[in-house]
Amino acid sequence: MGSQEVLGQAARLASSGLLLQVLFRLITFALNAFILRFLSKEIVGIVNVRLTLLYSTTIFLAREASRRACLSGSTQRDWRQTINLLWLTVPLGVFWSLFLGWVWLRLLEVPDPNVVPHYGTGVVVFGLSAVVELLGEPFWVLAQAHMFVKLKVIAESLSVILKSVLTASLVLWLPHWGLYIFSLAQLSYTTVLVLCYVTYFKKLLGFPKSTKQQTLPVSRMTDLLPSILRSRAFVNWEEAKLTWSFFKQSFLKQILTEGERYVMTFLNVLNFGDQGVYDIVNNLGSLVARLIFQPIEESFYIFFAKVLEREKDATLQKQEDVAVAATVLESLLKLALLTGLTITVFGFAYSQLALDIYGGAMLSSGSGPVLLRTYCLYVLLLAINGVTECFTFAAMSKEQVDRYNFTMLALSSSFLVLSYLLTRWYGSVGFILANCFNMGIRIMQSLYFIHRYYRESPHRPLAGLQLPPVLVGMFALSGGITGVSEALLCCEQGWLFRLAHVAVGALCLGATLGTVFLTETKLIHFLRTQLGVPRLTDKRT
Repeated sequence: MGSQEVLGQAARLASSGLLLQVLFRLITFALNAFILRFLSKEIVGIVNVRLTLLYSTTIFLAREASRRACLSGSTQRDWRQTINLLWLTVPLGVFWSLFLGWVWLRLLEVPDPNVVPHYGTGVVVFGLSAVVELLGEPFWVLAQAHMFVKLKVIAESLSVILKSVLTASLVLWLPHWGLYIFSLAQLSYTTVLVLCYVTYFKKLLGFPKSTKQQTLPVSRMTDLLPSILRSRAFVNWEEAKLTWSFFKQSFLKQILTEGERYVMTFLNVLNFGDQGVYDIVNNLGSLVARLIFQPIEESFYIFFAKVLEREKDATLQKQEDVAVAATVLESLLKLALLTGLTITVFGFAYSQLALDIYGGAMLSSGSGPVLLRTYCLYVLLLAINGVTECFTFAAMSKEQVDRYNFTMLALSSSFLVLSYLLTRWYGSVGFILANCFNMGIRIMQSLYFIHRYYRESPHRPLAGLQLPPVLVGMFALSGGITGVSEALLCCEQGWLFRLAHVAVGALCLGATLGTVFLTETKLIHFLRTQLGVPRLTDKRT
């Protein structure tokens, strides 16, 4: 498969993933606003921070490393060994679920049952849901490796819609159930998700003459179960070693990614109500960035991993593939930078208004606006880091991954200490400041790797982080105008003045986007050819 074809498939996957993330985030966005009117902040804090952290930690530690290892390189491999390796995530998930469940029940502060009822049930069910989701891991990896673009969209859309409808219905009709509501909804989400993948492959493998079926390395459902291989080892030991390297890295990355939740959970720097408010603001602040960059990072990681060879320098690889990878990386960096700057510049002047509309005075008063404004700066760093690490982790050799782990270990320790200290000094804003420091260091590490990777080649993908002066000036002008508009028109003078403030922002945003279209023609061409047209011609399911 050529690099251009892989690029097209990755772009289609990113486009579909983008639509999927839009759906997820909008539903979550509306659901949180709805829940705030019926449940206490304490329950929201327990679910969104404590229980979600249990679920995400179990899932991350059990499968993240094997996913990255099994999606690296070509699809031409002994898939029986790969499937065996993927099934090992289930017992690993059982171990982490039991161990972390014990920690959550025995070592952490237990909420007042009168305020947050059924906490123990919530811990058990969220841990169980993680194990259930791992049962579908071989199906998920096989679908991703063969670019079944629409399957992921349909499966996760059905699951999240069911979860959201069930949660909203139970909150409306049976609010006294407390954590039973969220536990039942979470378990239904993972169950439906796995059933969608299993049902799809069962039907696909039932039609042996299907074109897609003929491209798969399996011919029947039993091939997707673990099996003893007579002439070979149970797993591919090279994949297993790479998995172990990624596991060490995954453990550190999880601490860095969810660091503020670990600090909140284990060090009790915020009460459960404040945790709920912080998480809501955190979700609101990351809404646009995660909508765009999470599916792009996931999809183009697969592209870079397939096009580039881990153990070879850029000068020793097929130059057509190296050139395509450099062009894509430059465009993704430019997209990340422009999106992040737009959020930072306009988010500063519209944070208070957004919080007031979303959650009322509970969010827009106090530290809420400052929290969201600081988060807008973090979004810029988050966007750039997602792209740089997407390339770095796909191009690193096993030895480089191991060396990078030592850097991540030092960074993890300093990040946790800094989070604790800054939170003691500045409250919840300290979490975001610590995250900014963390992302800055990670970006520097990735940029150094990319620079060394391409230094002997004529390609300079880091040019994507440079902006023309006229565009920089337009961002600065828009920031100044909207800042003055907020001071004069928002947010205590009624809806007419608020609408005027929004109109000022819309005009500035339009002028900024117009400048982007005029100055960044290379990026516009990339978006039109790779993220636009392929969606119209996609025939895969």
